[in-house]
Amino acid sequence: MMYLEHFGLTKPPFSLTPNTQFFLGLTPHIEALQVLQTTLQYGEGFIKVTGEVGTGKTLLCRKIMNDLPDDFVLIYLPNPYLTPDELRWSVALELGLTYSAHIAQQQLTSMIQSTLISLHQEGKKLVIIVDEAQALPCESLEALRLFTNLETETSKLLQVVLFGQPEIDERISQRQLRQLRQRITFSYHLRPLSQHEVASYLEHRLTIAGYNQDFLFSKKGIQLLHKASRGTPRLINVLAHKALLLCYGSGQHSISQKHIQEAIADTDDTKGYTYIDWRSMTLKLGLFLGSMIALAGVFL
Repeated sequence: MMYLEHFGLTKPPFSLTPNTQFFLGLTPHIEALQVLQTTLQYGEGFIKVTGEVGTGKTLLCRKIMNDLPDDFVLIYLPNPYLTPDELRWSVALELGLTYSAHIAQQQLTSMIQSTLISLHQEGKKLVIIVDEAQALPCESLEALRLFTNLETETSKLLQVVLFGQPEIDERISQRQLRQLRQRITFSYHLRPLSQHEVASYLEHRLTIAGYNQDFLFSKKGIQLLHKASRGTPRLINVLAHKALLLCYGSGQHSISQKHIQEAIADTDDTKGYTYIDWRSMTLKLGLFLGSMIALAGVFL
């Protein structure tokens, strides 16, 4: 990338690809991680993590996947727009089952159950992690619930973690999914980052990317970036990346408010945000009022 050498970086600090190397233990993500780790160890049936677009759900999803203990067997469904039959095929495939293409769904479910019992006897726990869970059809959500009916006398044979946008709450609130709703034992909603957290986030990512000089962003710049991004990590990355490009293009080594304003104006989801320089406006308003008073004195 063009600006890496200019700023003494070894890798892009604000890539949009979820990379657990850049994971920072900010309060919302650490709390979510603790909820997930605790509930998975206790063997709860359904766990739900929601958040607006760009709040870090996929990064958190990858983090929990990387940190799963060895006694867990993982099934990861990144694109869950699946019919109930396709969902069962996907689970069977992830479990390494071999079967005829013409097998009945009831037989396939029995094979899956037998495999889960074998895993349980080996001391293994199965967890299905669904990313973008709001895309799952209602029938497939119900199929997932039926999977969690598979259990021994003492424990569930599998657990399900749903990562999704808030729309999934609307789906689950439907009467036809009330049984699933009662199976969700723990939920967590990822909130946006505060201004202080945005500053820590920027500094952390720059440090991981090899930056070791004076902090690039001013307090005013961080305030601008926080307001325009609404504390959303993905938008923070977009704006910070563009600000770095603009700073590099102007041959400078610190990011000015102008760089951030131009980045905001160039970004569809933030350009509606209008930066107001209140100090400048106050000065101009004062001069205007002073002029008006002076003019009034002339005509009196």
